[in-house]
Amino acid sequence: MPPITDKNTPVRFSDPLPGAVDVVVIGAGVAGTATAYFLAQRGQKVLLCEKGRVAGEQSSRNWGWIRQQARDLAELPIMIESNRIWRGLAADTGEPDLTFTQGGCLYLATSQAEMARYEAWLDQARGYQLDTRLLSRDDLRRLYPDVPGNGYVGGMVTPSDGRGEPFVAIPALARAARRLGVAVIEDCAVRTLDVADGRVIGVVTEKGRVSCDAVVLAAGAWSTHFATNVGVDLPQLAVRCTVARTEAAPRLFENLPDTPNVRDVGFCVRRRADGGYTLATGTHADHYLSPKSFRYFTKFLKAMGASWRDIRLHAGAPDGYPGAWGMPTRWSGDAISPFERMRVLNPEPTAAEVRRLERRLAERYPMLAGTRLAEAWAGMIDVTPDVVPTLGEDPVLPGMFICTGLSGHGFGIGPGIGRVMADMVLGRDPGHDVTRFRPERFRDGSPIVPGPYL
Repeated sequence: MPPITDKNTPVRFSDPLPGAVDVVVIGAGVAGTATAYFLAQRGQKVLLCEKGRVAGEQSSRNWGWIRQQARDLAELPIMIESNRIWRGLAADTGEPDLTFTQGGCLYLATSQAEMARYEAWLDQARGYQLDTRLLSRDDLRRLYPDVPGNGYVGGMVTPSDGRGEPFVAIPALARAARRLGVAVIEDCAVRTLDVADGRVIGVVTEKGRVSCDAVVLAAGAWSTHFATNVGVDLPQLAVRCTVARTEAAPRLFENLPDTPNVRDVGFCVRRRADGGYTLATGTHADHYLSPKSFRYFTKFLKAMGASWRDIRLHAGAPDGYPGAWGMPTRWSGDAISPFERMRVLNPEPTAAEVRRLERRLAERYPMLAGTRLAEAWAGMIDVTPDVVPTLGEDPVLPGMFICTGLSGHGFGIGPGIGRVMADMVLGRDPGHDVTRFRPERFRDGSPIVPGPYL
């Protein structure tokens, strides 16, 4: 697998800038790229602009899980569809890097309280006919003999879940979109929108102006800052999370057709196509305080209440990071934007987290003791106050569609989100109830209800 993208990664997509398109998509992560792909399938002329590199930020830095299990119930129908899309993407696009590997998703429980949360979620999700089931202690010992020790009281498993390879999958989807006619351009930041009579009529990029009928803002951790500049209030904050990968190592759970993604207390593991494992603790996030931290503090209170033990606060972000103190909040189309000053956001991993991963790998899976970490990295995750995405046309600015805030679980659901967004842009029925995700929910007095913390 290639190393984590940085500003020195060569440009791979450099199509000519069109003068006019139907839709401009800002941000070539999983959601933006998938949206462009499905818009092109529907006959739209699309420009996909990326300030740095396709999937250069969080979309290539995630765990690679394609997970229906433990989803927010409003997300679940889209995720079920996304699971189906993933299964056919390699064949549909001719891109083998879009392979879906079905290994399942296994959550372990060390207490009856955890089991009760799993049971409560499953009770609510039964109407979706998933193959999820609860596991007893005896089930774990019989079916998953590589689960170490006797400290587990049970678990939950969804065999139809799986995994993909974020490093290579999203650029592969961008190639497929380009074959459908999408213009894909890296090193091309969209600075601002061109607005007339209160409606979007185009964008101003660093390479020139492009006319369009609609814009999809899918810029991840940068989305809220872009929105502020065009007068749209988009509550969202960013957290830094650390991930690592190992060198090639023996396969766990050889009694099964494939290795499941496993979530344990403070340790999550996914088998990789290169024979190693992607590792994360899943219990540590760093947040850099910024003006938006204080502006949106009350909106995030409920989400923070569920996860405050996992969050470490820092006085301020390094220069150039989204929301760093001193970052401008307004700029014009003829000025260099913050997006050009930080082509690829490549935060340093948290050293203590890397040490925890090294230690816990040997502790949790003794058969992997001595396996070395090949690489560690971090990503900045865009999080909303209710920890579910913001999707839809913003009522303040017609023609501006928002697709952001995937809150750390966007890789798996990304293709489904892209299909939904494509139909929303075209004024079609998205096929799912997307009321929970509407952009105005944080402005109209609606109660903020965070998704499941599982």
